[in-house]
Amino acid sequence: MVRLLIIAALAATALAGEEDYYRIVTLPTPEGVAFEVGGLSVLPDGRVAAAIRKGEVWLVENAYDEPPANLTFKRIASALHEPLGLMVDGDDLLTAQRSEVTRLCDLDGDDVVDAYLTVADGWGITGNYHEYAFGPKRDGQGRLWVMLNQTLGKKDIPDDAWRGWGVTIGESGEVIPMCAGMRSPCGLGTNAEGDMFFTDQQGNWVPAGSLHHAREGAFYGHVDSLKDTKRPESPLQHPGTIPAELPLPEAVRAVPAFSVPAVWFPYRKMGMSATDIACDQTGGKFGPFAGQLFVGDFTMAQVNRVFLEKVDGAYQGACFPFRDGFQSAVVRMAWGADGSMLIGETNRGWNSTGRTSYGLERLVWTGEIPFEILSMCARHDGFELRFTKPVDPKSAADLASYRMSSYTFYYHQDYGSPEIDAQDLAITAASIHDDQRGVDLVVTGLREVYVHELHAPGLRDAEGMPLLHDAAYYTLNRIPSP
Repeated sequence: MVRLLIIAALAATALAGEEDYYRIVTLPTPEGVAFEVGGLSVLPDGRVAAAIRKGEVWLVENAYDEPPANLTFKRIASALHEPLGLMVDGDDLLTAQRSEVTRLCDLDGDDVVDAYLTVADGWGITGNYHEYAFGPKRDGQGRLWVMLNQTLGKKDIPDDAWRGWGVTIGESGEVIPMCAGMRSPCGLGTNAEGDMFFTDQQGNWVPAGSLHHAREGAFYGHVDSLKDTKRPESPLQHPGTIPAELPLPEAVRAVPAFSVPAVWFPYRKMGMSATDIACDQTGGKFGPFAGQLFVGDFTMAQVNRVFLEKVDGAYQGACFPFRDGFQSAVVRMAWGADGSMLIGETNRGWNSTGRTSYGLERLVWTGEIPFEILSMCARHDGFELRFTKPVDPKSAADLASYRMSSYTFYYHQDYGSPEIDAQDLAITAASIHDDQRGVDLVVTGLREVYVHELHAPGLRDAEGMPLLHDAAYYTLNRIPSP
């Protein structure tokens, strides 16, 4: 009997996968339409609005039916210039085109846009193919944010103002520069507290995908944007000489104005090109991750998960694998009326995993809770882990269940960076919380401005099941005081 139970447990372990907890539902899109989603939003009545790359906005009804056989699609707007965001604002929709933020108004209630009104248009445009404008989205203070892509491959062009900057839009439509140093800030969104965040994608001056807290006066590292600090509207001064090539910890000391990410997404391990941000405020409809951020990835066609905390007043935290297997590059995410996650996809002719070049999908929680690392908090002598289920005390106390290393990156003009200065770290103690949902790890050799990579392959829950994902990547910018 014992042998049969062991075999059954092993079989269950082998069968358990991401799809057992979060199902992907593919929504058929209109035939003959390249449904390359660049913007996604949900109306108060639950209908879905999707902006597509070639300048149209479509209204989707019955998106939550399963199987999705009764969907209807209606084109409600057209002639936009590569919209890369969409949000509901009162009775209207707002989108960021390349050259402006536009208000889309349905004046007669027939679900067709009748008026296209310019909200703001105060940034530079040269015709460079990479001059995207992402957004808009509002933060908890009501400010409307737009993130502007860097003009790649060109330098010292007089009419490319505020490229690589995050801006807000004033009540009269004025563009207010807030922060600089972005390369390709494809995603933006708030956390549960209403603070704005954005993602950036690996390239020159950006060693790996990253998540940043957007705030006034910050410089995030991409040097080309600094030319605009000479403009009188700039909220920051030029930081001075930028080092040619330094490890990140040294660069932080050499350039005090340099604001490192709250979270790094190590290349390939956690995707290759971070995109949209969605904060789980579904009230438990999407599982046990309330208040956490989900971040899409373009190349790997996946969604990752982020836990954030504040240490000495600054955000830092950990990222975790969450769900892969989408049909194309994950570019936009929005919460459906039923608590599912809507996924807008397009690989825009670049490479991504998956079987198609674009589309629309939903990610639906099955109601089963996976055994996952729920959170990872920094301590002065290690990390506190919390889990979605009670742990098996024996495996949780066994130091052989864990392994940890740390590494950093180069800050330089080259494209990306390898992991450098890697060290294995010793875990010297593992103390289980009384509720058996937490473990405190004592770790020697913690280093600031390093990624601390954890694997826990030996950990089991109270039923003997392993973690669905046994990896976590904590960006330790500040070690907390004792």
